[in-house]
Order: sequence, then structure tokens, then C-alpha cells
Amino acid sequence: MSYAPHTVAPQDRISWPRLLAYGSGGIIPIALFNIAGQLMGLIGNIGLGLSAFWLGVILIFPRLWDAVSDPIIGHLSDNTRTRWGRRRPYIFAGGLLVLISFAGMWWVPEGIGEWGQLAFIFTALLIFFTACTMFEIPHGALGMEMSKDPHERTRLFSSKSFFGNLFAMGTPWLLYLAGMEVVRGTGGTLVDGMRYLSLIISIIMLPIIFWWFFAVREPCYTFTQNQQQTQFWSNMKLALRNKTFLCLVLVIFTLAIGFNFVSIFNYYISIYYLYGGDQYAAGALLGINGTVWAVTGLIAVFPLNWISPRIGKRRTMLLSIGLMCLAQLSKVVCYNPDYPYLIIIPTILLSAGMLMFFTLGASMLGDICDEDELKTGTRSEGSYYSVYWWFIKMGTAFASFVTGALLMATQFNETQSQQAAKLYACYEVALKDSRTWAYEGEPEDAKNKKERLELWINQLLGKTKDLSIKTTTQERLFRFKAQMNESLKQAKKFEDTVLISSDKGMEDTTHSKQLRSTLLKVIEETESLQKRATEVVNKPNVLYSSIENLLHRSTALSAQKPRTLFLLRIIEIGLPLFLSLVSIVFTLLYPLSDKRCYEIKEKLDTLKQI
Repeated sequence: MSYAPHTVAPQDRISWPRLLAYGSGGIIPIALFNIAGQLMGLIGNIGLGLSAFWLGVILIFPRLWDAVSDPIIGHLSDNTRTRWGRRRPYIFAGGLLVLISFAGMWWVPEGIGEWGQLAFIFTALLIFFTACTMFEIPHGALGMEMSKDPHERTRLFSSKSFFGNLFAMGTPWLLYLAGMEVVRGTGGTLVDGMRYLSLIISIIMLPIIFWWFFAVREPCYTFTQNQQQTQFWSNMKLALRNKTFLCLVLVIFTLAIGFNFVSIFNYYISIYYLYGGDQYAAGALLGINGTVWAVTGLIAVFPLNWISPRIGKRRTMLLSIGLMCLAQLSKVVCYNPDYPYLIIIPTILLSAGMLMFFTLGASMLGDICDEDELKTGTRSEGSYYSVYWWFIKMGTAFASFVTGALLMATQFNETQSQQAAKLYACYEVALKDSRTWAYEGEPEDAKNKKERLELWINQLLGKTKDLSIKTTTQERLFRFKAQMNESLKQAKKFEDTVLISSDKGMEDTTHSKQLRSTLLKVIEETESLQKRATEVVNKPNVLYSSIENLLHRSTALSAQKPRTLFLLRIIEIGLPLFLSLVSIVFTLLYPLSDKRCYEIKEKLDTLKQI
């Protein structure tokens, strides 16, 4: 059944200033929340070398608390009475706490052991998720009461998705930016890069928090101010007995948990399957792919708001799930190391489908709140919105554990990744020195063209070294020998911790032989350079070429077993596809049609006039 486009009443229309102010609040639950939820586990695993299993275990508890705190915050928000309204005090305080905790969570101390680092991550995420709940539950509840028109709500939550995805456009580039030498520092790691980037993001976001507080107001505050306060458990029981609400929860929960199970697998597949373990080369693809994801999410807002009023929300929901199923099937072909950028095709389909799916979910929840108001005479958006997210976040918490268990099942070797990265860092420092020495040996006319730019860059980075002062041969020789000694030390450590310790259980002997062969070449070439140190330090161009080759070989040491890469792809494609099909079944059972939504709205308007 199709529907004639609905004309929104003037009192239900959201003005552009209010739409922009509310919509920009999507930055926290979409962009920052996903950065923490996805990249913290990835950085902890491949950056700090922490166990994927134990990371999955400790990530469960902050998410569980996040789910538990949702109904509490939702109930408090419904029953708060202040001069600023029910929602805005929580939006302001929660937003500030989000920025503080986001900036601090990446500064995991060194030298406190694996369990100490896991404890730090656990505590930081506990604070961050609590802050996100303080912001998002009242913010989402506010969105459901800003308009009584069903499709105007879709427009409102589309705005939230639009701005969330707009800022999320830069999220996948964080891995690339964190890997840049200018951000992480020479010899630094992805962990160092994320520390500095998080501080920059929090500083930029600070004035936006104040804008939200002053610009977004509650249109129904006069009505709700006089509404009788309710008991926590009575609100929870009311929501859980609502069959329409439970059906919507099953639709969202089933699909969401399927993709949450494999939420970070795409990073592993891109780095270790498409690029053979080269984290920094894969960073560019991940950045571009993420930008495509965000741009598609921005564009998908517009067809969503055109399609939904014409074919109805339920059919539009089915269309969105179909797009996601098609995306998963296309990955069978598009995960191709020879053509890595084919990954953009499933990204476009998946992004469009997810944008439409989750935006409609929030909008349909507002319709359920209208139905509840018709039955009970009270507005309980906070409680419904919080219980809605309670189910999803409980699933996400469970998914955190499952993700770690699934990674373990693939036999992904995080120790190998970490040790290869340390060896890479040693050669990277040497490469930079050889580049500097080559610069010092250039003719004056060529050097002068670069000198001003390089001096300015060094001043910007806080370096005070005068580039006009050349290093002596003796200084170069001493520094180069130290670098080669450290490289050999890390190469030996790689052999001890990765090859020798895994020989007993290494099923893929071909892969083991390839790693051993690559490491042997790295050691031989390093020792050769060490013996010819006096000669090569005075030939910086030759030295640069030799170290660049070693840098490439050290990247190859990150390559995972073929069986691991195969299982990563099978799980990442198959599990979400199966649960998406289950979600389609629940969508077909959802009883609240668009026609019924308009009938409820008319009855509510009539009752309020009386």
C-alpha cells in the first residue's frame, strides 16, 4: 500500500535552526561513541599487544553498565523538573563529561603490565559510556517530543544521522592520521597518534556543547512540568508489556547484534588480507572507505525522507535491510587484494541501509510513545528510549565478548603484529636519519629551496634543532650503529616470541617458513649494513634505499596465516547476513502502520483540545 505525501501542520514543523541544533547532537552517539567502541579494542590489540580475548571480556562490563544506566537516566530525565527543562541539564553535563573522558581514555600508561593496562581501559570506558548515556538518552527522548508528526520525526532523526555521519566522515581517517609520523612522532606508534588526536577533537567540541544547551528547548515543557512523576519500575513494566514496542526492539536488536559481532573485523581484513599486514598502507584505504561510508550516510538521508512517506515506514525498513543483505553478499567478490578499493561497493550499500534502518527505528519509537500516551495519558519518551537502547546495548556488551572469542577462533596473532610494528619503528627512525643526511649533502641551491619550509615545520612541531648544522661522520656512525643494534635486538625478539614460541602449534608450515625466510633476510641485510657502517653513512642515498627495503620486509612480518584470513572473511560476511534475514521476519510482524499512526495523532490532538 502506498500513501499520499502528508502535509505537516505548522505547529508540528521543525524550523531549520532547531533542526540544525538538534541534529548536530549526533556527533556524540554516532561519531565519538563509535570511535571508542571500535578503535579502543583495535588499538589495544595491535597497538599495545593486549589479548583480543581479554579485551573482549573487559569491554563487556562497561557496556553492561552502559545498558543498565540507560533506564536509570531515562527515568530521571522523565521525572526531572528544572527551569531549563527535563532534558537540557543532562545534555550539557553529559556532553562535558564525554569530552573529558574521551580525551583521557587513550593515555594508557606503559610499564604497568597487561592487567594494569586492561584495568585502565576498563575504567576509562566505564566513565566514557556513562557520560554518553547521560547525553544520548535525554537527547533522543527530546527528539521524540519536539514534533507530533510521524514523518517530521523521521526528518528530525535524519538530521541527527546526517550530522553524526558528517563528523563520522573523519573517524576512519583517525587510524591513518594516527599513523602519520608528524602526528605520532618518529618511532611513535598508533597509540601515540590517537592520544594527540583525541585532545584535538575534545577541544574543538567544547563550544558546541554550549550551543546545544542554549539552542535546543523542549516544546512540551509546560505540559510535562505539571505531569505527575512516576515510579521507576512501573515505567519499566509498562514498556516491557507493550507488544508493539517489543516487536520493534526485536527488529533492531537482531540486526544490530549481527553487525556488532564483527564490528572491527573490517579493519583486520583490510590490514591483513588486502594489504598483507601493512597498517600504514591500509590506513589510507580505511580512511577513504570511511569517508565513502559517511558521505553515503549523508546522501541517504534525502531518499529516506522521500521514500518513507510514500511507501510507509515498515516497507522502507524492509528496503533498508535488503540493501544490507546485498552489501554482505557483494563482499564475496569485493574483498580482493588485487583490487582493494572494490571494498567501496559494499560500503555504499551497507551505509545507506544502516542509515535508513536506525533512523527509522528511532522515528518509529516516537510513534509507539504516541500510542502509549493515548492509552496512559503520560509522556514517557525517556523511559521508552532508554529501554530501547538497553536491549541494543546489552546485545553490544555481549557482542564485545563474542568479538574477542571469534578473533581467537580465527587464531589471529596479536603478538606477531605488535613485534613487527616495533621492528618497523626501528627502521623508520633510521630511514628518517638517512633522509636528513641526504638533505645535508645536497647542493646549496637545492637545499635553500627546502630550508624555509623545513625550518617552519620543525618550529611548528616544537623542534629547535638548526637544520643548517651538519652532523659529523662520527656522529652519524655512532647513531647508525645504535639503530642497527636495536633493530637486531627487535628481530631476535620477534623470532623468540613469534616463531620459536609458536612452532609447536603452528599448523600452517608454509606460512611459518615464509615468516622465517623474511626474518632471515631482514637480519642478514641489517648485519650487512652494520658491517659496512663506515661506508654507508657517507652514502646517504644508498643507505636510504637499503633501509627502505628493510622497512618493506618488516611490514611483511605482520602477515597472518591464510586460514586466519579465510575465517575472518567467512565470519564477517556470514554472521550479519543470517541475522539480517531474521530481522526481516520480525519487521513483517510489526503491527503499527502509518495509517494507524495518523489516527493516533488525530485522537491525541482532539483530546488536548478538550
